[in-house]
Amino acid sequence: MNWMQFKLRLKGRLGFFGLVFLYALIVFGCVYSLATAGDLSMGRNPVANFIKTATEFARPSFLDVWFGDPAYEYKSDDGTVLRTENRQEVEHQWLVQLGFATWTTFKIATLGSLLGAILALPFGVLSAKNIKAPRVLTAFSRLVLDTSRSIHTLVFGLVLVGIVGLGPTAGILAIAFHSLGTYGKLFAESIETLDMASIEAVKGVGASPSQTFFWSVWPNVLPQWVSSHLYLWEYNIRDSTILGIIGAGGLGLLISEAVALFQWGRLSSILIVVVLMVTAFDAISRRIRTALL
Repeated sequence: MNWMQFKLRLKGRLGFFGLVFLYALIVFGCVYSLATAGDLSMGRNPVANFIKTATEFARPSFLDVWFGDPAYEYKSDDGTVLRTENRQEVEHQWLVQLGFATWTTFKIATLGSLLGAILALPFGVLSAKNIKAPRVLTAFSRLVLDTSRSIHTLVFGLVLVGIVGLGPTAGILAIAFHSLGTYGKLFAESIETLDMASIEAVKGVGASPSQTFFWSVWPNVLPQWVSSHLYLWEYNIRDSTILGIIGAGGLGLLISEAVALFQWGRLSSILIVVVLMVTAFDAISRRIRTALL
């Protein structure tokens, strides 16, 4: 190793350690500012609260369909019976609502992902470097994609609920507008990895821009685009579960109700459904991505 190589390697390592030191300073500043403001407190009885919550989580509410008390009594502090209910029937009715809410969440994620992918297609193509689109169109496309990625789904949802009203439509549009940025970025990156020699060969025989795209670009990037769509579809299933909190429908509404009423058993049931849904979709999409790639 000569002096020049040693100097370049040392410079690279010093630069890396400098970035690590800067990151450590940022982390220390965050922790110190929170600690001095008293915002790192864990409450009065964190251990007792954790044990109580974990105990209720450990018994999901759907078990009441089989093991619930058919004559459960709600009593006041002095022991007076306020009302009596059949826990098995009540929980069965709630599980029916959970099923409909799960289906609504899946519809929001599915249609929102598809709409986002369709809207992102032209922006992704125009923002790819090797397509060499006019600079104005490239800059505008990248601005749209960056703006879409920088705004969270919940923010889009809050705005759209005020525009289109409560319900799944706001959730579908919120998922689509936020996913637009990620879809476009992934589409552009897949195009930029193409072998330009094949594209230039198609252009060389007199093909128009649209013919070049559908004959040379589209067949090569389609498997990657399908893989990206499946990945974001799975992500949006998770993301759409919280949109009901702002009135966009689906599981989020049941989650907000369970949290507001401290019904940790029902929240546990909802989370089990979410985990099962995402796990099943992940297994299916993984098989499809493996077959394509």
